[in-house]
Amino acid sequence: MLEIMLPAFAASVVLVGIHAYLGLHIVARGVIFVDLALAQIAALGAITGVLFGVGLHTTGSYLASLAATFAGAAVFAFSRGRRTTGGMQEAVIGIVYVVSAALSVMVLDRLPGEAEHLKGMLVGNILFVTWPQAAKTAALYAAVGAVHYLLREKFLAISFGDGPAPSRVRLWDFFFYALFGIVVTSSVELAGVLLVFTFLIIPAVSAMRLASSLKSRLFLAWGLGALASVAGIASSTAWDLPTGPAIVCAFGALALVSFAAGRRSPSPPRPPFP
Repeated sequence: MLEIMLPAFAASVVLVGIHAYLGLHIVARGVIFVDLALAQIAALGAITGVLFGVGLHTTGSYLASLAATFAGAAVFAFSRGRRTTGGMQEAVIGIVYVVSAALSVMVLDRLPGEAEHLKGMLVGNILFVTWPQAAKTAALYAAVGAVHYLLREKFLAISFGDGPAPSRVRLWDFFFYALFGIVVTSSVELAGVLLVFTFLIIPAVSAMRLASSLKSRLFLAWGLGALASVAGIASSTAWDLPTGPAIVCAFGALALVSFAAGRRSPSPPRPPFP
């Protein structure tokens, strides 16, 4: 059993590593559900590929998901105008999500075994991740993380207001969401929509309740995410529960504890990354 649990835990840690960082950006931008929308778009791209004869969890399926998420990234980036409020952009994200979900249902209706496709889309199959899959995903996310580090001044300025906003904000926004889309496409294939949203939001929000600086929030989010992943996978194994939902529930417990133990009103992050 340990040989199955260890790759799943390693994959969870890899997912937490990139998603906790991105989650801090997303919460600061006030577009909480953008990850859920992009994850739904990625899933729609994958199952649409299946409808046209592309095998699920293949290179063709991945490319179909990636193309769909890039289209979503363009919508999110260019729907943000100078006068666009956070509420208006959340409305755009909600519209994209609900339309993508509706299209997914219609595509699934044309596929044999649609229930299994729907289950895989929602909760993934993280317990069956192999070491090569985990290593490949880690390498991809390390590359995305390196690009974020090199462009940190642009992204921090847009997300956290650290310094003057760069010129061509929409273009930088598209680049941010495109990188985000690459991460989400790979994550949905590994873990499903629910886990991807969980890894993005709950560690970031929990850390925001307990720490003030951006750097401390990031390290705390990584640690809390790893602990919750261990708890979810262990409980899944001990009580023969579905792994994805068990991990989501463990992260839900983490959110409850952090909200009970943390400050009532988290302060803005300070200082940002050097």
